[in-house]
Amino acid sequence: MGTNDQTRSLPRGLRLVAVAGAAALTLTAGLATPLDPAPRQARAADDGKKVLTVAVAQSVDSLSPFLAVRLLSTSIHRLMYEYLTNYDPKDNHAIPGLATKWESSPDKLTWTYTIRSNSTWSDGRQATAEDAAWTFNKMMTDDGAATANGSYVGNFRKVTAPSPTKLVIELKKPQATMTALDVPIVPKHVWEKVSDFSEFNNDKSFPIVGNGPFVLTGYKADSYVRLKANKSFWRGAPKFDELVFRYYKDQDAAVSALRKGEVSFVAGSPSLTPAQAASLEGAENIKVNDAPGRRFYALATNPGAKAKNGKKFGDGHPSLLDQRVRNALFMAVDRKAIIDKVFQGHAVEGEGYIPPRFSQYFWKPTASQKLAYDPAEAARLLDQAGYKKNGDGKRVGKDGKPITYRVLCHATDPNDKAVGKYLQEWWGDLGIGVRLNCLDNVTDPWLAGKYDLAFDGWSVNPDPDFVLSIHTCGALPATPEDTGATDNFICDKTYDELYARQLAEYDPAKRADIVKQMESRLYDLGYMNVMAYPNAVEAYRTDQIKSITTMPAKAGNIYGQDGYWSWWSAVPADSGGSSDNASSTGVVVGVVAGVVILGGLGAFAAMRRRATAEDRE
Repeated sequence: MGTNDQTRSLPRGLRLVAVAGAAALTLTAGLATPLDPAPRQARAADDGKKVLTVAVAQSVDSLSPFLAVRLLSTSIHRLMYEYLTNYDPKDNHAIPGLATKWESSPDKLTWTYTIRSNSTWSDGRQATAEDAAWTFNKMMTDDGAATANGSYVGNFRKVTAPSPTKLVIELKKPQATMTALDVPIVPKHVWEKVSDFSEFNNDKSFPIVGNGPFVLTGYKADSYVRLKANKSFWRGAPKFDELVFRYYKDQDAAVSALRKGEVSFVAGSPSLTPAQAASLEGAENIKVNDAPGRRFYALATNPGAKAKNGKKFGDGHPSLLDQRVRNALFMAVDRKAIIDKVFQGHAVEGEGYIPPRFSQYFWKPTASQKLAYDPAEAARLLDQAGYKKNGDGKRVGKDGKPITYRVLCHATDPNDKAVGKYLQEWWGDLGIGVRLNCLDNVTDPWLAGKYDLAFDGWSVNPDPDFVLSIHTCGALPATPEDTGATDNFICDKTYDELYARQLAEYDPAKRADIVKQMESRLYDLGYMNVMAYPNAVEAYRTDQIKSITTMPAKAGNIYGQDGYWSWWSAVPADSGGSSDNASSTGVVVGVVAGVVILGGLGAFAAMRRRATAEDRE
């Protein structure tokens, strides 16, 4: 979904800037915790439950699928609720989910979905087209319910359920995302009791009613999450009885726990560092999975924060309103050095907005367009823009004061800090100062527009509509006091026109061409400097799992998939049979019962508003 799921799924509404302090989560066999002081090994031995442990790198922003945008949260929602359609784990094409088939009218304005009759909610009631119609209608009529995924229904005219197995969606104009609606369908009989969707986090009463492969049975904010296998899941029950997660603020400690067999899987924040991955290579019973990722890693520039009502706010440096300055800054960033020295080869040099993993939409600038590393040309552009050096060798602004840019940085992300040091060196040679503002919670300054540049990034879905939508004028907050779906306040009419065209274009090749034009426009504007496409670097214990599905099947990732395939398909190492749904590339399993501890990353209510690239699905 967005993320960032657009991952999972960014004007999905109130966005979360990725929180610093995200660290690997682990579950330790036999570990006593403040929430559960008794070691858990005894319970595992007594009840014989098989528990799949997944170490992730962030906390939950919300358990409400109407509010959540972080990759972890949207991934959990994929486990809890069915979507109309899913993505094939082999090649990402649309396959049945809650809907078994779909068809459109000749004018593409009416879509009819056949809802499966063999999906039941975990409380025993039948899942029907009425649940889907209610979900979409609530998002269409309630701003709070449209927070996370509102961009998907903005073009909907009417949604009805003529029968329990028939859903009809009428559109205002053609919409190419109708087989890629990354919206969790919720049970009407449960959710219609909610009074305020903007505040309801779905985290007080358990188990939570769902119809996905797992049922969420326990949660404590910034502490733990526990899910159990849904034995009545229509596609078949998972092989593990429980799915749990736990937090380590110190990622090195999580890696150490993996070595000791106390932890089954470590995903990193969002990936393992090169040093951590190298330390695990060749370790007994441990495998490092290093696959092309679905994320981009970027520097976002404050273009002058403003709201839909035209009011400006924030305090971004005025020099950044000049495209020549933005281009100069990016020409003074050596992307190759970042790949070689920071990621140490576990990434691909950044260019366009969509990673090369999605080849249909991958774009590269022309030779004449490319903002290649050229410090001399960068200096010339700054001179041309009127930002020249003073007698001390410092570039000065229009106010005569030396320019020092504030760069928002995630306190626990080693990549941010490492790249930040290079920026201080490279931009310092231009006569520009850099002050890294590394925080555990970058949410408040980001939403207030009180930054000059910020480390940013998102996980991209097979259909890129969501990550494209967060740069439209429509994603801006309604007023300075509100929170919009925007990533960094970009609003460009030319880009908006291209966005509308791609959304209405059904021809895959023509739509891809328009998307590439959008990427070209973003590149030229200079508000987003995509520096790298990081690999998904994960590690797991091979003595705890027999097989698991990667996505895509060849050289794919395990954590943060566009679906529930990895955790649903995982086969325990002590299982006698094999799984037709699994591949040999794996994740880890811990035969221990427990809880997931999700990092203490700050105030829960405030933090769920924004997420950075690594956080989004």
